[in-house]
Amino acid sequence: MKVIFTQDVRGRGKRGQVKNVPDGYAQNFLIKRGFAKQATKANLHTLARIEKAEQDAYDANVAEAKALKAKLEADDTVVKLQSKAGTDSRLFGSISGKKIVAALEDQFGIKIDKRKLQLPEPIKSLGYTNVPVKLFKGVDSVIRVHITEQD
Repeated sequence: MKVIFTQDVRGRGKRGQVKNVPDGYAQNFLIKRGFAKQATKANLHTLARIEKAEQDAYDANVAEAKALKAKLEADDTVVKLQSKAGTDSRLFGSISGKKIVAALEDQFGIKIDKRKLQLPEPIKSLGYTNVPVKLFKGVDSVIRVHITEQD
């Protein structure tokens, strides 16, 4: 019997696959428990529509991430922050990802989730720092952060 898997079944198939399986296994296990549907013409058409919708959503997310990358990597996009520092250019506190994201939103109106920043540890010195950002699967960017001494 030909079935369409609606969920991943270990050792048998992944979600969205169309496979031939024994009739008893399909009727008594896969279809009964909702792991698969019988591969009728209507169900195959529905599967094609769902796959197209998922692909369109993925393409839209990639396009949005690339547009955001272009904004972040523009020459005039430099996040400026001020902090108290000692004589050796080391900050008294540190600049975390949360502060960078808040400043980015205030200065440029660009909203990013702080978990997307790939900042291994907070910034603890004055000057320019490049902060890598993972916007989407396969779309990475860099935010330039300039930290100056507070007056």
